Amino acid sequence: MSLPPFDHDDQIKYTGPSNALWTLGQKIDNTESGRKWLEGEEQGWKVINPEEDTTYVLGVYPLMASAIVPRPVAFVSSISETGVENLAPFSWFNMVTHNPPLVSFCCRNDPRIKDTPTNVKNGLGFTVNIISEPFVENANATSIEAPPEFDEWTISGLTKAQSIHVKAPRVKESAFSMECELFQAIDITHPVSGEITTTMILARVKYIHVRKDVLNERGVIDITKYKPIARLGDISFGRLGDVFRLPRLVWEQEKDKIEQALDATEGQS
Repeated sequence: MSLPPFDHDDQIKYTGPSNALWTLGQKIDNTESGRKWLEGEEQGWKVINPEEDTTYVLGVYPLMASAIVPRPVAFVSSISETGVENLAPFSWFNMVTHNPPLVSFCCRNDPRIKDTPTNVKNGLGFTVNIISEPFVENANATSIEAPPEFDEWTISGLTKAQSIHVKAPRVKESAFSMECELFQAIDITHPVSGEITTTMILARVKYIHVRKDVLNERGVIDITKYKPIARLGDISFGRLGDVFRLPRLVWEQEKDKIEQALDATEGQS
């Protein structure tokens, strides 16, 4: 398949919300885009039982990975007890809580238990780095299924930066890196086979390294400068395009409107 080249000049921009005139209780068919979306229901639904469906050779993994998107990617640097360094990306990743600051990522245990879950349990610490557009190919190279003794840093073209609290280095090219300690490792056991298929890592963030040029005047990330990438299905990745701002509703400010919307709904029933 022939694809157009990557557009390095494409810029992230902020826009208004998709339906700025939306009101409480308003149905999706109130807008043209909503009506077009609902037209898709005419083709019906496919219902899948993950334990019985044999449509997918790898189970429901390809379907779920293509549907639960976009996913941020944890770029994890760890080190073994014998000093072998490891670098690998994981897209089953997210923030868990800010108090204490915890992030999570999951490691599949097939075709073998990966080096990362073994390394993060050894007490030497590890770093979780965020990948941005300029070095996504570098990071992707480290996803190769290499032997346990292989150091992925050697093929990445990336630079090690010394950490403060943990032994594993952080990725210098990353604009946001977290030095972490293991908070908890949770083995996910298949309810039928009893096999441990995945290990979830809860990581406690001890230090954060963030490049000053990606911070805005409020001290948080300026997404237009950060340029993070996201994982999609199969071998697809994504980047941010238009970013819209949508205020979170506050009950005390909205309760009168909510009562009016409920009264209107009851009047239509």
